[in-house]
Amino acid sequence: MSGGVDSSTVAAMLRADGHEVIGLTMQLWNQRRLAGHTGMPEAVHGRCCSLDDVYDARRVAEALGIPYYVVNHEERFERDVVRPFVEEYLSGRTPIPCSLCNNHLKFDQLLIVARQIGAEGLATGHYARVGLDEVSGRWLLKRAADLSKDQTYFLFGLTQEQLSRTLFPLGEMTKQEVRELARHHGLALAEKPDSQEICFVPGGDYKNFLDAYLSEQGNTLPDAAGELVTTGGQVIGEHKGIHNFTVGQRKGLGVATGSPLYVIQIDGEKGQVVVGHQDELYSASLRAHRVNLISIDKLLEPMRVTVKIRHRHEPAAARIEQAGPEEIVARFDTPQRAITPGQAAVFYDNDTVVGGGWIA
Repeated sequence: MSGGVDSSTVAAMLRADGHEVIGLTMQLWNQRRLAGHTGMPEAVHGRCCSLDDVYDARRVAEALGIPYYVVNHEERFERDVVRPFVEEYLSGRTPIPCSLCNNHLKFDQLLIVARQIGAEGLATGHYARVGLDEVSGRWLLKRAADLSKDQTYFLFGLTQEQLSRTLFPLGEMTKQEVRELARHHGLALAEKPDSQEICFVPGGDYKNFLDAYLSEQGNTLPDAAGELVTTGGQVIGEHKGIHNFTVGQRKGLGVATGSPLYVIQIDGEKGQVVVGHQDELYSASLRAHRVNLISIDKLLEPMRVTVKIRHRHEPAAARIEQAGPEEIVARFDTPQRAITPGQAAVFYDNDTVVGGGWIA
């Protein structure tokens, strides 16, 4: 129970259906921890995992008459989500902390807690669908009926065992239907707006967060100044740190030319930011590593799929094939714009998630 309308509605639905429901909230990050550092607010309100959300979740549990517990995983969250987030940016990649959190905490640690308290399964407010394929015997992860709310892009790391014990009761519903159901159950937070930000980065300003976090740790941002170079290798300027850039970025490059320039590549080893024209942003292939397969056990031969390279990206037609242990190459029918290392590549067979991995 995150304290939002989605997970609260799930608890109410399951309770109304006669299930024995226990509410669990994960305490992941102290929102006041970096208060006082430059760019960090004194207090944070209306965010995923804030104290306000814990209060809202507890209030819903009381209204439903179900037991409720807060499980503290701050140490693990910092180790498995926050520190990799910082390291990825400093190395020139663009991370997705929500996927790391799902893989390492929400569907790992919460299932452990569920076993400890005798629960048969874990239900969440994610917009996705799960079911057993009777032919293959594998659990399948499928896109939500409401594609505008689909969250399977962030769930590609789920294992067969995790899927077998997970329920996504909102998978067939629209957001409007969820809010209407919340009103029907008398939930006080039926109109609560969705949280859109990374839970531990106030205002979405990751640069201020990096400064504040490293300062708290007794460190400073490493001197990552380097060269701005064209795709042809010509040095056209300097930059103050590769963490300030992401592939596809146009503004804030610090150079003026006759035509717009975009970040094409970030070379962490050389400390270079490679810039070029918009048509140079397009790539015909990508390599994904640390791949997790869901609908199939092994990729024995090339397979036709569609691939999402960002959460809001329309899946693009491609052919995937195994390139090594836990490594897959995707070759697109049409080159895709701004394929970004550190983001996820998720493979779909129609609405079924074949699997996914991290763009290398």
